[in-house]
Amino acid sequence: MKINNPMFCAIVLIFLCYSNPVISEEVKDESEFNYIEGSGIGPESWGQIHEEWAACSSGNMQSPIDLLEEKVEMSHQLGKLNRSYKPSNASLVNRGHDIMLNWTDGAGEIYLNGSGYILKQCHWHSPSEHTIDGRSYALEVHMYHESIDGKQAVVAIMYKIGRPDPFLAELMDDIRTIGNRIDAEEVVGVVDPKHIKLGSRKYYRYMGSLTTPPCTEGVVWTLLKKVRTVSREQVKLLRDAVHDDSEMNARPTQPKNNRPVHLYVPHKF
Repeated sequence: MKINNPMFCAIVLIFLCYSNPVISEEVKDESEFNYIEGSGIGPESWGQIHEEWAACSSGNMQSPIDLLEEKVEMSHQLGKLNRSYKPSNASLVNRGHDIMLNWTDGAGEIYLNGSGYILKQCHWHSPSEHTIDGRSYALEVHMYHESIDGKQAVVAIMYKIGRPDPFLAELMDDIRTIGNRIDAEEVVGVVDPKHIKLGSRKYYRYMGSLTTPPCTEGVVWTLLKKVRTVSREQVKLLRDAVHDDSEMNARPTQPKNNRPVHLYVPHKF
């Protein structure tokens, strides 16, 4: 039977991605790849480095993507982002190409399609990995979540240069400390993820992948529409701290391959 209804196909695609767990997390040792084109281990080569990284080259639902406003489908049905975060013990980890804040026992949950996803960690990319109408921004934070059965979800926020970001301001001294050591981990105590301000109830939603090897697909992406601000000093600190001799740690945008992108807009009463 041939099905020609694109909306039906999109619904089936989203259902399959939500219902099938993924088991591959981001690699913890980032020394085997980099972001330098032509280096042999840059983004265009990730899929050839290890067999289990093949999706980086052969996948058809890869992230990040360019969000074209004219192609976005408005939606009221997605509902507001339902978060239940809590303060939790955390450590800063220098992974080689980024600085990761890891919550030791998780830091609460978000709820998507009736399932809870535990907040495990967040990390930063500069410039932003996602773009809007072809425009990139100074920084992007990824809040990585995982459900009990191994499904993955990321909440992302983009930043432009301006006033310092209050959440990063809390971590500046610890980032400086970890920046003086290679492959270091620094216990920072209790960190409240609610201090990561979203700034808007509007968000984009699409199905994609991890943006670093193994580039696992089936990840639920939520990208906040509002672009917040970060200072040049904060962006520079995050880059200088990892000592990877690269000016950026952002994967290039990937083909959209006709994936639907929804924009949640609250009802106006």
